[in-house]
Amino acid sequence: MKMNVRTSQNMYEIRMGHGLLYHVSEIIQDAEHPFLVSDSGVPQQWRDALQKQYPDAHMHVIEQGERSKSIKVCSEILEDMLKHDVSRRDKIIALGGGVVTDIAGFAASIYMRGIRYINIPTTTLAQIDSSIGGKTAVDLAGVKNSIGSFWQPEMVLIDPDVLTTLSERHLHNGLIEAVKAGMIKDPALFELFENDDYMDHLEEIIERSLQVKKEIVEEDEKETGVRKLLNFGHTFGHAYESYYKLDQYYHGECVGMGMMTILNDENIRKRLQAVLERLKAPLNCAADADAVVSLIHNDKKTDHDTVQIVQVNEIGHAELQKWTMKEIEERAER
Repeated sequence: MKMNVRTSQNMYEIRMGHGLLYHVSEIIQDAEHPFLVSDSGVPQQWRDALQKQYPDAHMHVIEQGERSKSIKVCSEILEDMLKHDVSRRDKIIALGGGVVTDIAGFAASIYMRGIRYINIPTTTLAQIDSSIGGKTAVDLAGVKNSIGSFWQPEMVLIDPDVLTTLSERHLHNGLIEAVKAGMIKDPALFELFENDDYMDHLEEIIERSLQVKKEIVEEDEKETGVRKLLNFGHTFGHAYESYYKLDQYYHGECVGMGMMTILNDENIRKRLQAVLERLKAPLNCAADADAVVSLIHNDKKTDHDTVQIVQVNEIGHAELQKWTMKEIEERAER
């Protein structure tokens, strides 16, 4: 599978195929001195597969988990890039999940005012969602993605084979973002989770999810309008992540709970609940409502006393709504 994403910064290719990880140096023709970024959760066999293709390249390995998505860790990456004489002509190759692609992309966007980077996502979450679109960020004071930039990758290489080493929970965590994509724009994608053995359609799920995001990003690269629809479930989801200090629930699980919290239509909510149960994902949590509302006050989608949320009243069609903080408070009690 190949598809191109056209943005104001560049046009880049997303390529998916079995075994791609073992042919990165053949696909990328102009990466003689790449700087490699990965994390401790990426199995050694995948890190070795990349390192062997670039034996002279330095690989900076961060600790696994959301806590590494910080200014401190980003600074350590940047200092290591300086130490290894990374120039403006060089590029970063990021191998890992959403934390790695986010922080490596952010480092690339600010190092020497911007260098090129390539994403090789190794989780369902990153393959389906976070490795494309150019949103790069780190967290600040426990608040998700408070500091970031729009910086598009030069290429995204997706190898479904790397998913074989994921735990079931990690696999399902990323698939919840595909459920979201189906709910906002692709009813047939959502129905794959309702009517079929979704694992028999994993590559189709990845491709359809990428197509949803590609179309939205091309229409609204800098999130001034329609791209905000991709935030369905994220208003409460990010608050749940922050409340639990970013380590009790995974991102996709929090998005799933966030979608359950925000939905008005009870029939759609029941359909989503059934899908989340198939994915063995949590439906709700015991987060303190007042604390959750306080965290939403710090969300970048909040404008003083109103919050822009995404609502789905028909599978495949989403809309932006403005809720008052009072409405948020009432829903937090759900």
